[in-house]
Amino acid sequence: MLSAGQNLRTVRERLGLTMRDVETASTNIALRHKSEEFSIPPSRLSDIETKGVVPSIYRLYSLSVIYRWDAREILALYGVDLNSVVDDLQLSLPPKSHKSDALEASTLTRIPVRLDPSFDPRFTLNMGRMIEQWGVVPLTYLAQFADRRYTYGYVGSEDFTMYPILPPGTFVQVDESKTRVAEGAWRSEYERPIYFVETREGYTCCWCTLQQDGLVLQSHPLSPVPVRLLKHPQEAEVIGQVVGVAMRLGEWSTVEPSPEPRAREALN
Repeated sequence: MLSAGQNLRTVRERLGLTMRDVETASTNIALRHKSEEFSIPPSRLSDIETKGVVPSIYRLYSLSVIYRWDAREILALYGVDLNSVVDDLQLSLPPKSHKSDALEASTLTRIPVRLDPSFDPRFTLNMGRMIEQWGVVPLTYLAQFADRRYTYGYVGSEDFTMYPILPPGTFVQVDESKTRVAEGAWRSEYERPIYFVETREGYTCCWCTLQQDGLVLQSHPLSPVPVRLLKHPQEAEVIGQVVGVAMRLGEWSTVEPSPEPRAREALN
């Protein structure tokens, strides 16, 4: 495995740069910033490449510019991974409230790449509890989803509780800050809040009504699933309100028209 210095040398040679070229370029950077700290003489560059000398932050900047190489990646060569900031934040807990920009140093984030073998697409479940392995992706791609209020659920292939609004196979975004069951008069079924609820049998999406004797889990009028009344919170807990959905359309077969009803026989 190449050392950090050897990696830097490999990059320099791949770009066709000599040590003198690096010295000239770094001198120009030093002049621009009015600081000799940015300058890298050949002797110092040789020590960096062959003797394991760690470049200063100023020379690291110069190498990043001259080699067209992200400074984060050069830092990683020396064992400083800025993506570890998220984990290391827990090692220092300032006593006073503060605003932290440390997370901006992270360029990568983890996403689920493998689910628990017990995952069964027939049943509605909490995706957050089914993740077995995580993978790493550039954080830039996921910035729009960075909100800790949300968890994500999946409507099982045999769960018709909110069909046809939420057909089986639907992914739902759940706002965990909205656990209080709202009351009121709704102008349409699309206005009425749908909740992601955990019961002893598993998870489900449904309308909810809070009564003195428990929580009413109300299915859609067109659903074959009956209305249930469960003790709250012993038997049913509201995880949050469904605030977003992702579903595939056009995969449901049309309902065959019922045959024409026969004329009623005359009573004798």
